[in-house]
Amino acid sequence: MTFLDMLNAAERQNNSMLCVGLDPEPAKFPGKLQGDASRIYDFCAAIVDSVADLVSAFKPQIAYFAAHRTEEQLERLMEHMRRTAPQVPIILDAKRGDIGSTAEQYAKEAFERYGADAVTLSPFMGFDSVVPYLKYHGKGAFLLCRTSNPGGDDLQNQRLASIDGQPLLYEHIASLAQGPWNLNGQLGLVVGATYPAEIERVRLVAPTLPLLIPGVGAQGGDALATVRAGWKPGSPIIVNSSRAVLYASSGDDFADAARREALKTRELLQAARP
Repeated sequence: MTFLDMLNAAERQNNSMLCVGLDPEPAKFPGKLQGDASRIYDFCAAIVDSVADLVSAFKPQIAYFAAHRTEEQLERLMEHMRRTAPQVPIILDAKRGDIGSTAEQYAKEAFERYGADAVTLSPFMGFDSVVPYLKYHGKGAFLLCRTSNPGGDDLQNQRLASIDGQPLLYEHIASLAQGPWNLNGQLGLVVGATYPAEIERVRLVAPTLPLLIPGVGAQGGDALATVRAGWKPGSPIIVNSSRAVLYASSGDDFADAARREALKTRELLQAARP
């Protein structure tokens, strides 16, 4: 199955648009796990087991593992997710953005070392920074487009001189991803839940691409506005929540609390569909 096949199947099977981001911070771990980086796998695996039937994707953030020198735990976690929740695709949040042989190594890391189904990329070095990932047929690549941080305005919201008018940079990225860059139907876009009007604009420019939408939960994105702006029949959205789910409780019931928060968010998202 391709990434898109897996995503659509997981959305149907789990009746969900929710993605749970795995951003482990040992200082925030509950109870006896707190501060112990050697227990990152244990914490994340418990979350995965608790919410696997409620999500359309998982999104581990590689920096949270690398910063603690726990890449081996990430490898174990990827294996655990593939074994216990094979129906749920895994998006490795790496935001890589290089060219040539370096990009080839990053693609190998994401898809061969970690076995991810998709990866996040920065497209600002151009199409040749994306091509190495597209050589892995059936894998997905999400390009940063209109991100949830306020500083995104510095570049993404700037107008370009163009024979087609003056599109904003993020609109141009969306157009490239929908059109000439999407050689094998593998691309998607990252758009922040904190900018629902821009989500709507991206959806108009890229009507069929999957949208990965962070910013719901701790970052304050409006779940209802997000779904109404981005979801259309046949045009999947993946709405990510990380901290609100992971740290729903500081007690030993953290996995049960994560499930309750994921269930609440899933139901809110589903209810928002037109």
